[in-house]
Amino acid sequence: MAVPARASRSVRRSRRFELRSTALYFVLLAVVLVLVGTAVRTAAAAAERRPAWAVALVLVGVGGVVAFCRRRRRISAARLARHAAEALDEATNTAVEALDTAPPAPAADLVPARTGPRGGRPDAERTIPLPEPVNEASADPGEVGYEELDPAEFEQAIAELCRRDGCLDVDVVGGAGDLGADVLARTPDGRLVVVQCKRYCDANRVGSQDMQRFGGTCFTVHGADVAVVVTTSDFTAPAIEYAEQCGIVCMDGQELLRWQHGVGPRPWEPEFVAG
Repeated sequence: MAVPARASRSVRRSRRFELRSTALYFVLLAVVLVLVGTAVRTAAAAAERRPAWAVALVLVGVGGVVAFCRRRRRISAARLARHAAEALDEATNTAVEALDTAPPAPAADLVPARTGPRGGRPDAERTIPLPEPVNEASADPGEVGYEELDPAEFEQAIAELCRRDGCLDVDVVGGAGDLGADVLARTPDGRLVVVQCKRYCDANRVGSQDMQRFGGTCFTVHGADVAVVVTTSDFTAPAIEYAEQCGIVCMDGQELLRWQHGVGPRPWEPEFVAG
């Protein structure tokens, strides 16, 4: 005897099974699409560094598609997922190896060469001579125009003359509170030279008051072995008389030029002091 109720249940079960299969199919399809997209992005990144790897991956994919079409058999969901995972793992390993073994880009590719104006040499290759720093105080004393220097530069120029002629421990100490000493130097034989610098014009000569102020400190305060007053102009007669009494060496503009050009005695030399 036929049982209609069981037939009805059988139809329902068949329909429920088809819905589950369809849902599983779409889920697997989405997973496959995600895996394929990831593989494509990985392959594209590897292709930027190693185009040969990209060609190899394409050939492998084409070979897999051809083999799949030839086999023409149903693939279970588990096998499809396993193959997709293996393909993704292989593509990832290939991309990692390609990135690890990629050679560093040459400097020419990292920094584009810039050409000079009108297609000339690149700026990186162009040699631009830099001007040498000019220090008037440290210039060759033979080329110094003392009348063009300010008082501080004149002191530096006298110090350079002392260094040129072998003095040691040359120091410029002129300024506020210098007590008459502008340049201190030690001669090659060890004597202390104390120099006062007077950069005056021709119409302004060193007077006795200037000489007396220097004479009151050069020996007692600074302990000079040789005290020198150097000027670009000249000395008055009272100043010269006071200097002779105190043993101060007076060097006027003419004698300074002779010292500058190396044709006259140095102010600490015996012949100059005697003169």
